[in-house]
Amino acid sequence: YPSGHLAILVVQEKNQLICIVREDKAIKPKIQAVFKSSGRSTCYYPNGAVWINMNIQGGQYLDQGGNRVRRWKWPNSVLSPGPHAPLKPIFISLNRHVGVRILRQDKIIVSFLARGQQAKFNMGTKVQISDGWLLPQTQLDADELLLLAFRVSILRLFDRLRGCLNFPSSQQRDKIKPPSYLVTQTLKILELCTTSNISDELRSLVRAIVNT
Repeated sequence: YPSGHLAILVVQEKNQLICIVREDKAIKPKIQAVFKSSGRSTCYYPNGAVWINMNIQGGQYLDQGGNRVRRWKWPNSVLSPGPHAPLKPIFISLNRHVGVRILRQDKIIVSFLARGQQAKFNMGTKVQISDGWLLPQTQLDADELLLLAFRVSILRLFDRLRGCLNFPSSQQRDKIKPPSYLVTQTLKILELCTTSNISDELRSLVRAIVNT
């Protein structure tokens, strides 16, 4: 900042980049926004309340009272079922010098302007779709792995309930194989458990959830 206080800090933590926006104060500055290359990002109001929260599925915009103003999902997101609206560009000012523009998943711009000079950081996340499954190019963190594991477990439970309604006979149900997309998603999560940098305890928990 013109005051000399640190405004934006970009650090590397394990296999991802993190962009941190701090308020213009010398002593105990508050965090005004955190953007992670894994796709998880949060912006805060000056009073500390969550303003915008995003992940690899989509995001939501809240007012200072915690009420949801807008919610959206990213295009082609298969992790977030439901009638959520697509993103309309969002422009917010965290303070006099730092602004955020959310245009699409791979174009989230953090801009800094002071004394006629400007710096921009693109903290968007590129994703790739494989076998009907949306995955970030970076590793998922613990919360995202657990979310995906519980989602697959719930979908498998719903599939079994549909089987009970359509085929009352247990002999008929036992012959029905789970949908191929559930098998694929389960294998993908188990693969992520192997490649992601998580604890053995969490790895065992995720595997237990998807194999239940």
